[in-house]
Amino acid sequence: MTSQTSRRGFLGQSAALGTAFWVGGQASLQANTSALQSLSAACVGVGGKGGSDTSHIAEQGVSIVGLCDVDGGTLTKKGREFPDANKYDDYREMLDALGNKVDIVTVSTPDHNHAGAAIKAMKMKKNVYCQKPLTWSIREARMMRETAEKMGVVTQMGNQGTSENGLREAVEVIQSGAIGDVTEVHIWSNRPVWPQGIGRPKGEDPVPENLNWDAWIGPAPMRPFKKGVYHGFNWRGWVDFGTGALGDMACHTTNMPVMALKLWDPVAVTAVRNPGLFEGETFPGSSSLMFEFPERHGLPACKFYWYDGGNLPDDSIVGQLPKSFQERVKKQREGGRKTSGAVVVGSKGLLFSPDDYGARYYLLPEEDFSGYKPPEQRLPRIPFKGGGDQRQKWEFVQTCKGEYEPGTMSNFGYAGRLTETILVGNLAMRSAEGTRIEWDAKELKSTNRPEVNEFVHREYRDGWSL
Repeated sequence: MTSQTSRRGFLGQSAALGTAFWVGGQASLQANTSALQSLSAACVGVGGKGGSDTSHIAEQGVSIVGLCDVDGGTLTKKGREFPDANKYDDYREMLDALGNKVDIVTVSTPDHNHAGAAIKAMKMKKNVYCQKPLTWSIREARMMRETAEKMGVVTQMGNQGTSENGLREAVEVIQSGAIGDVTEVHIWSNRPVWPQGIGRPKGEDPVPENLNWDAWIGPAPMRPFKKGVYHGFNWRGWVDFGTGALGDMACHTTNMPVMALKLWDPVAVTAVRNPGLFEGETFPGSSSLMFEFPERHGLPACKFYWYDGGNLPDDSIVGQLPKSFQERVKKQREGGRKTSGAVVVGSKGLLFSPDDYGARYYLLPEEDFSGYKPPEQRLPRIPFKGGGDQRQKWEFVQTCKGEYEPGTMSNFGYAGRLTETILVGNLAMRSAEGTRIEWDAKELKSTNRPEVNEFVHREYRDGWSL
């Protein structure tokens, strides 16, 4: 047996064990093989968030051997940081070319290319770090977690709040019963901060010589290139490429209550406020949704309310928040800067987080929790000191090495379920305001509104596959 083959076997073993830990609260198994001296990575998407993902993986001692980006300028710039890395503008070519030279693949592209790159990598037995939301479609999220489990690889989604001690403590507080039985969750976001509620522009512009437009489009339907409209930050609002404000931020902002309350597999979702998709091209500029969850694991039925584009919970919720935050909301209603927040409503009080990542929390009313001490620690804390992104990369890389027993917390077993839950909300955007969509999570289909089922997944463009 060659040393390379031995390495593959070890990685597969330790990866499967790490992935198992957080799914349904299962106990972690342990890898008992000695740690490897070094790992190598190929990075898909190396601009913006992908740039920091690449650098943070390298900071953990991983050798960057492949860089892929459809934008030649971005690729050249990142190549200066990693001059020995091979460069590609198509992830399919990179993964085929590097083969057994790679242990880890990072995926930091627009949402619509996540699943194609990550599933190809996992099928090649690569450990995968993928940005949030895990996928563009609901079925892709299911396929991602099933593939991760089947291939036995280490996985992690890039919702870095998961690595924060404050989030993990908040989960423990809620699960301890400190605020009683939870029947409502309210979460609002300051997104979108990109164009939504607009139609497709007419005409087309010449594709820049250093841009692989075909690879940027990937599995989505082909459309003409328009300068500054899709490529770059603005893709998030376009339904063919992004998942809107809900997809962008809910993997962060709902993470803590979803984890604490096992809020996955909703039975229904309703768009309470919904101007509708604009000409079928972009998500609305604002929306409010209501998800319904049944009794589960001994927890009472719960409703989860989502607000974006400036929408807010009513005063029955906002009026219970700290006075300083109520002042911020007042300024927002007067046209000021938008706020974000999460409120978990229990029978004994509220848990409020003003942090997009759930890293800070307050128990309310304050007088009822004076002198409160958090419960005994149950979830592990990451020992590495650094920012949330770096801590999450540490957790991922150390799990790949077999040196971190608990494993990755936001592995695809958990992150896939979280993403499935969130993206059901985007089905409601495709129906009239107030329409209740009943959802069969096991079969991934609506039982009363079959017209939305075509959007659970889509056929990939020729040349692109899962």
